[in-house]
Amino acid sequence: MTMTKRILAFGLTLALGASLLSGCSKGNSDSSSTSASGSADTSAVEAMDLTGVTDPYLATAGLAGDTVVATAGDYEVTADSLLYWLNYNISYTLQQYSMYGVTELPWDSDVGGTTMEQSMLYTALQLAAYYRLLPEVGAKEGLTLSQETVDGVEADRATIQEQLGDEKTAEHYYWLNMMTPDVFQKMCLAGEMGTLLQEHYFGQGSAGYPTDAEVVAYAQDDLGYYRAKHILLLTKNMEETVTNEDGTSGYAPLDEATVAEKKAKAEDLLAQLRAAADPVALFDTLMNENSEDSGLSAYPDGYTAYKGQMVPEFEEAALALKDGEISGVVESDYGYHIILRLPLEDLDQFRNQLVSSKMQELGDQWLVDYAIQTNDAYDAIDPSVFWEKAQALQEGAYQEIQAVISAKNADGSASGSQS
Repeated sequence: MTMTKRILAFGLTLALGASLLSGCSKGNSDSSSTSASGSADTSAVEAMDLTGVTDPYLATAGLAGDTVVATAGDYEVTADSLLYWLNYNISYTLQQYSMYGVTELPWDSDVGGTTMEQSMLYTALQLAAYYRLLPEVGAKEGLTLSQETVDGVEADRATIQEQLGDEKTAEHYYWLNMMTPDVFQKMCLAGEMGTLLQEHYFGQGSAGYPTDAEVVAYAQDDLGYYRAKHILLLTKNMEETVTNEDGTSGYAPLDEATVAEKKAKAEDLLAQLRAAADPVALFDTLMNENSEDSGLSAYPDGYTAYKGQMVPEFEEAALALKDGEISGVVESDYGYHIILRLPLEDLDQFRNQLVSSKMQELGDQWLVDYAIQTNDAYDAIDPSVFWEKAQALQEGAYQEIQAVISAKNADGSASGSQS
């Protein structure tokens, strides 16, 4: 995983229900990509003059990066981590809004009884505290990062500096994401510790490893997944569309006589299944011989679906069945279905989601147990002002690094033409 991709991985926040525990891979860092990963497009922003700027956090929020802004239990949370997460939260939110044509955030809008900007600052605080706690909790559990992991992060840092030519420019590369080399290292190592903790608590062989029964219950009850096959006899011409009386379009219905034949055939197939000694075994035979589902060849073992994905009639009937049970004839807008409910397969994908959910719950509990206390420095942060200055700083860094890379490419082209 390149450095840019790794930085993006850090943006999957607890508030979004995503895992923060993927950590950093080792080596193979590539600084050729210099876009402000995880940040909104800053091309329309006037670049900040970076002359004399030594601390990106002081330049954007008026706080030195090592300023303590909160504590989580006995552990200090500093401005650099908090402002990294604040930058990401704002960037991510703006990207979501931009899909609806909104280019400026409504900072004062109500979000659960507070303003949007204060909500994002609070979320950033939770994330900064969580990452601060990971190495401390890991140490209490007797976990230690491998030397390979530590060396890999150092190798990444060295590669960035080598490719960009000098320490100052390399440091500005991290500013593209409101990081510094030290913050990058802290995040990487904390994320790796999170991976160790997850394995320690919920990995195979641990007391918390989810059983198959727990995974199935989670997939079905919490996530709403189910699996089913069906025999479908179409009552619509799937190659012809018509405009309905209400102005909507849909597939053209077959004539009444043909529809009646399809219904009679569905009832006959159901009767065969009801009379069979092994209806589940017969189901596949009848399905392969009679079903008009265009997806049958791609999904011969049935569909794994979540609630709301299939047409309501199909879903309601499938969810009413137990594994191995067969429905009656079910009519939907597409035609007549006979449905066989199946047990879920590939439990590992759901187990991984369940483990991530459990790890998130554990992280939430840590934030309660290690009560977070903020101070005046935290209260002084103005997210909207910070964001405006952060964009200017990131644009300045971007332009600087682009110039360095352009010069290197020009030198390389000149050298190539002379050889």
